[in-house]
Amino acid sequence: MPHFWKSLLRWGEGRSPLAIALGSGLLMGCTVAPLEAWPLAWGAIAPLWVLVVRAGARSSADAEGDLGPSAWQLGLAWGVGFHGIALSWITGVHPMTWMGVPWLASLAIALFCWIFITLWGAALVVAWAGLMAWLEGRSRARFSSAGAIAARLGSGVALWLLLETLCLQMPLNWSLIAYTQSPHNLAILHLGQLAGPFAVSAALLGVNGLLAEAWLHRRSRHVLGRSLAAGAIALGIALHGVGWALYQQPLLAADSDSLRVGIVQGNVPNTIKLYPEGFRRAIEGYTTGYRTLAQQGVDAVLTPETALPFLWTEATAPQSSLYQAIQESGVLAWVGAFGREDNRFTNSLFTVTDDGILDRYDKVKLVPLGEYIPFESILGRWIDRLSPLDATLKHGLPYQQVDTPLGRAIVGICYESAFPEHFRRQALAGGAFILSASNDAHYSAVMPAQHHAQDIMRAIETDRWAVRAVNTGYSAIVDPHGRTQWISELDTFATHSATIDRRSTQTLYVRLGNWLTPLMLAIALGLEMRYRQSRQQPSAPTR
Repeated sequence: MPHFWKSLLRWGEGRSPLAIALGSGLLMGCTVAPLEAWPLAWGAIAPLWVLVVRAGARSSADAEGDLGPSAWQLGLAWGVGFHGIALSWITGVHPMTWMGVPWLASLAIALFCWIFITLWGAALVVAWAGLMAWLEGRSRARFSSAGAIAARLGSGVALWLLLETLCLQMPLNWSLIAYTQSPHNLAILHLGQLAGPFAVSAALLGVNGLLAEAWLHRRSRHVLGRSLAAGAIALGIALHGVGWALYQQPLLAADSDSLRVGIVQGNVPNTIKLYPEGFRRAIEGYTTGYRTLAQQGVDAVLTPETALPFLWTEATAPQSSLYQAIQESGVLAWVGAFGREDNRFTNSLFTVTDDGILDRYDKVKLVPLGEYIPFESILGRWIDRLSPLDATLKHGLPYQQVDTPLGRAIVGICYESAFPEHFRRQALAGGAFILSASNDAHYSAVMPAQHHAQDIMRAIETDRWAVRAVNTGYSAIVDPHGRTQWISELDTFATHSATIDRRSTQTLYVRLGNWLTPLMLAIALGLEMRYRQSRQQPSAPTR
């Protein structure tokens, strides 16, 4: 049993359960950038599990007086600890004085965004804790019986997966617990090839749940407690073994399937990006970078999200030096710029050759309040001042396919990296490689590192090479095993070329999607029904 976990629970024996929940949530927040202490995730949920089970058991007892904090309060404390630390980079939007926002108003906006998104993420934990306690509270005997333990483990994993599945249907998402293992624990991340991030989440919940049950039974049923602890260790080792076996699969590709791609990292700060100086620097930098890579013999060049921060159409594009350079060299370029659809702007990636603009991908998953106002007809007049845009962007169609002269591509623009289904769907439709174009300059330096971790997971899940072009860093090349072959420095102008493979493999996750969540729900229901039936059976008569 991890020493830090035992120490935490022992420290909390005589202290507030809310402090323990908050402390373990803070430990979970340390698993991602900048600290990246990923092993903590294999025990940081267990204290919450213990406290929620005890809260549920107390609620079912005919006890008088103060029963302590409720399960939802415990979930809120843990969720605020985890998401508050993990998402603290959001405060990096301050100051926005360069946009004309007063300093104090900028600070208020940054704090509002941080608190709101932290509470949004914590809502999942609150719901999980409340449901777990409700199930526990339906029977006093549930706490210690063997059947109850099995039912509780099944319910704990299944409910968490269900809630994560629902969260991914919402417009706001970032920190699912699976990304706590990226970029370092590549073995366990390969479970994503079987069932996406849900497989990694299930692994973390399963091990944490067994550790929690071991602690709950360490005194009343000492042998059972030791067995559960041993089971947690064995499960963790076995899951890492499965992931390691997938990690060791060779990356085979024919020479004819390879292509050489270039990346230009323009390093145009947001403070000047939307002003004449930014326009000039972007056009000069990306044109120079493109010409350099074209002379090196690349097959294509990728630029970041809105590398050219202005409207790019068939009429306006020929006026730019970058477009003229593409016409001269004939090397394909994927150019980030703004498009137009129904008199509204789109955040787009254009496929451009010497034949002109061949295709356009419009960003599907827009950032709420940053790129559009949710429920604009109702809330627009109230929260319009929170948006840094003069006009909201239009969502792209969800089932776009990006066909290029070099093959079909899987495209994600910035925030879309947090939505695995977006990449899975394109891989299933024949996408042969990933293009990730981003601009992370709005936030602190922690955000680009977490963004890179997200794209590593998408590359593993789809078994595809990923090419990342980011305005101010980290641009990167990631192979299908999640290994970073090259990564840029922050806040520098950079160009890089590398050879990647076009792949047509389809992982189990790509073929079947999120099959694990319904399976775990069925298993949990079966265990729950079996437990209830066992309680209803009369005991054998005694002589």
